Amino acid sequence: MSAQNITPELRAWVIAQAEAGHSPQSVLAAMRASGWEEDVALAAMEDVLQGRAEAVKLTAKPMPDIAAGQPNVVWAHDRDVTVSLEIQHPRIVVFKDFLSPEECAELMAQAQPRLARSETVVNATGGSEVNAARTSQGMFFARGESDLCTRIEARIAALLQWPVENGEGIQILRYTPGAEYRPHYDYFDPAHAGTPTILKRGGQRLGTFLIYLNTPLAGGATTFPDAGVTVHAVAGHAVFFAYPLPTPQTKTLHGGAPVTAGEKWVATKWLREGLFI
Repeated sequence: MSAQNITPELRAWVIAQAEAGHSPQSVLAAMRASGWEEDVALAAMEDVLQGRAEAVKLTAKPMPDIAAGQPNVVWAHDRDVTVSLEIQHPRIVVFKDFLSPEECAELMAQAQPRLARSETVVNATGGSEVNAARTSQGMFFARGESDLCTRIEARIAALLQWPVENGEGIQILRYTPGAEYRPHYDYFDPAHAGTPTILKRGGQRLGTFLIYLNTPLAGGATTFPDAGVTVHAVAGHAVFFAYPLPTPQTKTLHGGAPVTAGEKWVATKWLREGLFI
């Protein structure tokens, strides 16, 4: 398959999809369905559209991200937040002091009574179930459920230039010693049967904003195996990563390493293409 040529017919087809306004996800899914390997399909899209105006139509779309060229200390709605690390590919940004110690403690206290075994998405149906790959406890706040949730969501929206309504509710996770979340992707794979059902609620996920609510005694880092990046959990700090296409090419495979001493508490906000309902 890797030796398959990019024919004039294929070029014309890809350009036609761009002119028709089809998303990168739908073009990639169609090529995969017709027998192209993912890496080859992506390379074909880039080759066909490189240097053409149609490339903008196919690949450019609004994405959550911090503003380019800003100082390392950014005003985010109601407090200064420090940008301590930026990586372009994969797109990873680490922030210091996103939450105060008091906010971390309050969010954990609000979540504690509602914690239950965490679930993962069932790819075949779009539902969720307990999975051995994820051994944390968790719960979801509704968007804007409390004054604290509203404040945190407004802070994320200002920092990443993304509407509050295009985000899921905040999820809280608690990892006890030995608990982990094995490497996975946060986007919804277009090849899975349950994905169309999930996408009805706000489109594809484009980014993840993960906030550390405490500092574990040992372990519990967020790892990005394909990128060779490790972000250690520090109370009040946060990490954001984006994935403009639902494909491993984004290098956003990530996991929560096992906690080896103490506990780890995190808050997660997933950002969608459109209004999340």
